[in-house]
This record gives sequence, structure tokens and C-alpha cells, in this order.
Amino acid sequence: MAGESAGLEARRQRGLADAHRRQADDAERRAERFEIAERTESETARILAPLAGIGYHLLADRRWPGSPTAQVDMVVVGRGGVFIVDTKAWREVAVHGDRITRGQEDVTDDIARLADLAYSTEAALADTGLAPNEVHAIAALAGQRRMHARVASVDVLGVHDVIGHITKRGARLSVSRVDEVLAALLRHFPVIGEQPDTPPQVIVPSPVLSRSVPPAIPGDDRADDDDHADEAHDDELAEKLLDGVLEAPIEEWMAFLDPAQAKLVGCSFNGPARIRGAAGTARPSSACTAPPTSRAPPAAASCSRRTSRPSPPSSNRSSRASRPTWSVASTSWASMRSPSACWTSAGSRTAFPDGRRDAFDDAWNAIRASSPLRSARFTRRDLEDEVKHVIKGRGLTRFEEYADLSRVGRKHALPLETRQAVWDLYEAYATDLRKRGGTDWEDVVLMARDALRERPLDRYGAVIVDEAQDLSCAMVSMLHTLVGDRQDGLTLIGDGQQTIYPGGYTLGELGISLAGRGVVLDVNHRNTAEVLEFAKQMVADDQFVDIEGVDGVGDAVSAVTRSGSVPTVHRATSSGDHDAAMIARIRQVLHLVGTGRGDVGVLTATNQQADEVTAALRVASIPVVSLQRDDGKTVDAVKVGTIKRAKGLEFKQVLLAHVRGRLLAEQTGQPSEADRERRELDRRELYVGMTRARDGLWVGVLR
Repeated sequence: MAGESAGLEARRQRGLADAHRRQADDAERRAERFEIAERTESETARILAPLAGIGYHLLADRRWPGSPTAQVDMVVVGRGGVFIVDTKAWREVAVHGDRITRGQEDVTDDIARLADLAYSTEAALADTGLAPNEVHAIAALAGQRRMHARVASVDVLGVHDVIGHITKRGARLSVSRVDEVLAALLRHFPVIGEQPDTPPQVIVPSPVLSRSVPPAIPGDDRADDDDHADEAHDDELAEKLLDGVLEAPIEEWMAFLDPAQAKLVGCSFNGPARIRGAAGTARPSSACTAPPTSRAPPAAASCSRRTSRPSPPSSNRSSRASRPTWSVASTSWASMRSPSACWTSAGSRTAFPDGRRDAFDDAWNAIRASSPLRSARFTRRDLEDEVKHVIKGRGLTRFEEYADLSRVGRKHALPLETRQAVWDLYEAYATDLRKRGGTDWEDVVLMARDALRERPLDRYGAVIVDEAQDLSCAMVSMLHTLVGDRQDGLTLIGDGQQTIYPGGYTLGELGISLAGRGVVLDVNHRNTAEVLEFAKQMVADDQFVDIEGVDGVGDAVSAVTRSGSVPTVHRATSSGDHDAAMIARIRQVLHLVGTGRGDVGVLTATNQQADEVTAALRVASIPVVSLQRDDGKTVDAVKVGTIKRAKGLEFKQVLLAHVRGRLLAEQTGQPSEADRERRELDRRELYVGMTRARDGLWVGVLR
């Protein structure tokens, strides 16, 4: 019939149009689901991101093993175990025994599928030796909080409750085990779209607690409510993170940044800068994205471990990221035992025999009886410090320089006649040392400085100096020579009240101007209020000249974030009594408090005392590791060393052993200026030792 073919074609086209509409509607619904998934999964990632600040690795958007299309939202691995997190944009969720519904729909099979994934992951990790109960499946309900149910071995949680659930497990895996498990997980959960033969990749976020808040909409009354909710959530999140990191080994705590400290990570300065604050207010990793140099080797090693993560994407310190950085003790950096990059690049690799002790013995014994240096006011230690820290520490080469020197940091005046005698002692020592073919640390630093001046190096982008107050004038000059006054080139971190070496310097002597480029931190995050209050007694009347050239009495602390037990002082009647009490304290914190052995530090004033402590602990079958061999890694042994070696480190529990009773008592009589200076330095050193303690402090007074 006429028009029949046209009618058929019209109906066919309408059928196609209906089919296309149905496909379009299906595609629209799928797109909406994917958009919801994008929003909720991104929100989950944002909420969990701070876990990276306490050592967890976050693997996002991974392929579901055995499926060509399905994905796993997030796999979290750290000291607390393995957590497979699947985000669910479900509403009206209800749990009925072993069943779970969303509205009228039973979604138990979805949860069971996640449980099966956890079981298969346990099998995949069996070769690593990971216990099956260390793999956990979590269904995170988007936008929800204070929700926790368990269905088919899966924890069903509000997404805002996930961090607390993870951190409450504490530290169950060793660092090395975490590394092994991470490598296996990268193979088991490949990146979406990754070819089978592609090497697995992982991005480890920077340990910074950050916050991303959407902009408020003008005229929207809900914005203020949302802001208050966000602030309350941030407080709750910070508390959960703190609880988790307090349980972790001390090395992870030292890498954790409070939000106020984290702000410094992205700071940039247009020249040399300084960050200062009282003990417990800062960590080297909070000041920079490059590892620092320090006078103490253990601190440098620990800093290297803590700052090994890549810079956060938000950091604008491009100059620091563009060139190599390193972490090393400043003396080792310039020394013959670890030839520095400076010496190697300058083509000098000379070995220096060590005859300094014998050389000073000869110079000391040659002092005439009529010399003013034989006065009772001077000890050999006083004069050795004067030569080491004042004359050689500044690189003085002529007596006229020394005669006119203000001697910053030394509180006893020296008349011209006495200065001449000290200079004669210095020259006798230096001459004898050269005859022996030897050198000392101060000579090595000066030679490194001079080599840099003669043949500058431009391979380094930044120098970050921790404990800057304890470096000599020559050390800082050497390090400044490496980077000059370039943007973000030199950052000095330190607190003048923690100076434990005699002598000092000011930045003005070196021609270094901070010009307002400084930050003062005033919140103590490390110590409990009780530990800090006890330690402050050591420096209550202490005055010093800061490296910026002004008289100081120490920076004030505006707040202390934690409280705990009052420090214990044991006044021993004998060496045996002292050691028995020390061992009892260690066993108490290990077994009753639950502190790990590697989180306990026993600190002394001298190496000999440290050796005596080590011997006593070994007799008591307590594993010990010397701070002289500390490399910043987590160990299962009590750490023993001098307070000087412990600078820049922290411990959950500190025991100060062999403390002299006179340092805790009020000073009597009329001491000389030299005696008063020595007492202040010794008490300042005790203050440093006490403030290494995060949770608890024990002081053993032997005499």
C-alpha cells in the first residue's frame, strides 16, 4: 500500500529513539552514581589523608583483584595493620542481626563481597608472615559519623569515625614488616589502568595535618553552621590523630606535626631565616622540607629519617626542592672520618691523626707557676673551653683580635694580662698539635670553611641548621658560605636557653642579617605540664646572649597541650642503690605503663657514666643500644647516651642517671664568676635532658 514503507521506517526510527532515550536515561543514572562516587570517595580520601602524618600509607583507586572493572576505593597500611576501605553513599542504613539494609533494599551481599576481598587479601599476604587478623574491611558510610556496626566481619562505620577506628589499634607491626606488606599490597592491588608489567607506584603524602574547606556562599545562613561543624570535626580529628601517634613508637611521634607547626612547611623567606622557641615547641621537620644539619650525629640521623618523605604539593619552597639536601652532623660533615661533600668536591681527602689530647697536656703542663692561669679561679676545663670555643671557634688568628673580643657567652671577664696568657697557651697547643701531625675538630671546620671560600660550591640549595645555638661561629660561617643569602638558603633553628657549650656568637659577627625573617613558636607539644614545670627550675634565673645579639631569659610558652605524672627524684645512698632504683623504674615503665623499650632513654652527663649505666642494664638482662650508634630507626632496646648526644631527640620516658645533687640544690656562698658560669651550663644541660621526656621523667641523684 502507498506509504507503507514510510510508516515502517517511521516506527523503526521511533523505536530507535525510544531505545536511545532509555540508553541515555541509563547513562544519566550511571553518570549520577559515578558523580556521587567521585564526591564521596574524594571526601573519604581527604578525611583519611592526615593518617600519612603518623606513618600510614594510603593507596587510592586500586583495581579489585580478579575483576577487569571493579575498583577498591582505598587501602591503608601502617603500624596498626591493613585496612580495606570501601565508601558507601547509603542512606537509611539499618542492621538486623547479620543482615544490613539501605531503605527497603537488602545490601548484605555487597558487604559479604567486601569481606571476601579481605579474606583473599589475607591469603595474598601470607608469604609476608602477616597474621590474618591484621587485615580489616571497612564500609565507610559517606557523610555519617558515630555509626559502628559489624556485619559479615566487616566494620560498617561513619566515614568520620574511620580514623579513630584505625588509630586505636596502636602499633602492631614493625616498620620493616609494614614495608614488606606494602610491597605485597602494591602487587595485589594494582593502579586502575596499570599494565601487569608496570612497576607498582605509591605516593606517600607529607606528614602534615591539612584542612580543605569549601568557600562559603554569600547569603547562605548554613555557611556559619558548616564552619562550626568543620571546626568541631577538626578538633575531634586532631584528638584522634594525637591518641594514635602517642601510642606509636617515638620516631613516628617526632615526625608528627601539629597544624600550627605544619603551617611552617610552606613558608618561604627571601634570605636567611630563624625559627626559635622554648624546648618542646618545635621539631626540625616542622621547619622545612629538607633535612637539617646538627652538631649531634644521632639528631642528624633521626632528622634524616623523619624528613625523608617528599615535599607536600602545597610547598612553595622551590629553591629547596631543586637541589640536593642532606642530613648530617656539622662536625662529621667537615671531618676526616666522613669526608664531606665539600672536601671531596674540592679535591682534598687528607687523613688527620688525632693527637689533640696529648698536645693540650703538654701545653697545660708547660704553664709556669707564676702565670695567672695557675689561679684557683681557673680549671683545665675552663681554659680548654676558652681555646676551643672562643679562640678556635671564631677562627681567630691574631692576639689583637682576641684582646678586643667581647667573648659572647662567657660570663667571667678576662683582663688583658690573662688573655695574653691564654693566647700563649693556645699557640703552644697549636704548635704541638702541628708537630704531631694532628688536628682537632675546630681545625677541620676552619679548613672546610677556607676551602669553600677558595672554591665555592653551588650544588646545594639549602642548609637547615638544627640546634643552631650550639654551633660555633666558624661552623655557621662554613654553612652560610654554601648558600649565602639566597631565598630559603639558610634556616637556623634553635633556642638560646638550651645552649650547653661555653662561648657563643652573634649573627652580626658573621654578617648574617635576618631582617625580620623569624618565627617564634610558643606552644609546647612535647612535654607534659608536670615535666616542663620541673625542668624550668633549672633555668629559672638563667640569662644568656642570644645569637641575634640580645640578652635573653628564654622564650615564654603560652600553652602546654598535655598533662601527666609528676617527675620522680631518687636520692641514692650508694651506686648499688642508684642502679637498683633505675632498673626498677625501667621495668615499671616497660611492664606497667606499657612503654616500648626503644621509647626509653637513659641519659648521663659523661660517656663514662653512660658506660656504667649500660653495664648495669646488661647485668639486669635489659637490651641496650648506645646513642653513639643510633641511626634514627626504631629499635627494641633501651637507648643510653649522654645528654649532648640526645640533643634533638625525644623519648616517651627519660631517666637522668648519676645526677650531681648540688645541681638540684640552691647555690650557697659566694661563687666565682667562672663557677657560676659552669653551674649555669651544667643546669642548662640538665634542662635539655629533662625536656627530652615526653610522658615521664625520673632523676637519679647519686651524690
